[in-house]
Amino acid sequence: MLKAGLIGIGFMGRGHLDNYIRLESEGLPVKLVAICDIDEEKFGDKFVEGNIDVGKTRYDFSKYTLYTDIDEMLEKEELDFVDIALPTYLHAEASIKALNKGIHVLCEKPMALTVEECRQMIEAAEKNNKKLMIAQCLRFWPEYEYLKECVETNRFGKVLSGYFFRGGSTPRWSYQNWLLKKEKSGGVILDQHVHDVDMINWLFGVPKAVSTIARNVIPGSGYDIVSTRYIYDDGKVITAEDDWVLNGDFGFDMIYRVNFEGGNIVFEKGAIKVNPNDGKAFVPDLPKENGYYREMKYFINALLNDTSIEVVPPESTMETIRIVRAEIESADKNGEFVEL
Repeated sequence: MLKAGLIGIGFMGRGHLDNYIRLESEGLPVKLVAICDIDEEKFGDKFVEGNIDVGKTRYDFSKYTLYTDIDEMLEKEELDFVDIALPTYLHAEASIKALNKGIHVLCEKPMALTVEECRQMIEAAEKNNKKLMIAQCLRFWPEYEYLKECVETNRFGKVLSGYFFRGGSTPRWSYQNWLLKKEKSGGVILDQHVHDVDMINWLFGVPKAVSTIARNVIPGSGYDIVSTRYIYDDGKVITAEDDWVLNGDFGFDMIYRVNFEGGNIVFEKGAIKVNPNDGKAFVPDLPKENGYYREMKYFINALLNDTSIEVVPPESTMETIRIVRAEIESADKNGEFVEL
């Protein structure tokens, strides 16, 4: 039986908590034994909602040992792994502390604010012979997995172009408003757009160069709107955009449209549609579970079976951060191409 500790029960941490409850009920040999959060009010079920539904369960916190200090939890608990769902600027520090205690780490996205912090996390994992995985959930999202399979197998021929978008309301729900502080979240590029950057990296590899235009709307938040072109040697046209100032009744949406030589695949409003050039459109039969559940189950099974983290190795997610940092540099230079 694996013993887990959850660090952070804000917006995403609460979704992780829901999935531990589900995984335990399904008989997976894992037990969440401890939870840590600096804000004690959360242990009284005082939560705020974000822009996507990660769960609204009422919790019985009496089942867990509760902490407000990470060091105390790591010192007192005998844990097999920790799940880190802290603000981005704390990811590297908390991950390295746990790894140096001989504890495996599942850490929320993005991996860290800088490539150097990512490198330090990987070095700590290697030095202590522990597993480190970043929760880039789209790699486990069925609609994106299907796209990956089509790209790798050339099911519809080579990719000609791809467009990726996500956006929604301004994230004003975070603890002490950390999401809207550039130095803590990295703005929309590092917090939200990073999902599609990671997908582009996973699907097509690191681009030759990027050109990004971006805009700051909310003072102190960093960039809030972003549009990037990714340059590849084979000439495919790849673009990704994000906007977290789509307020009013917009809600939230994540979209992709990828055009192949022999057809195209479109995902929007939570639905996927495949349009072959020489046949009728169809909806592929895909797993029903979402990426949050599937990524956590994958990581836990990797620990149980002592298998490598192949879907989302930390070296790959570090490359995602390298692409993101190049985008920020390009945006700072008004769209100038930055090579990788």
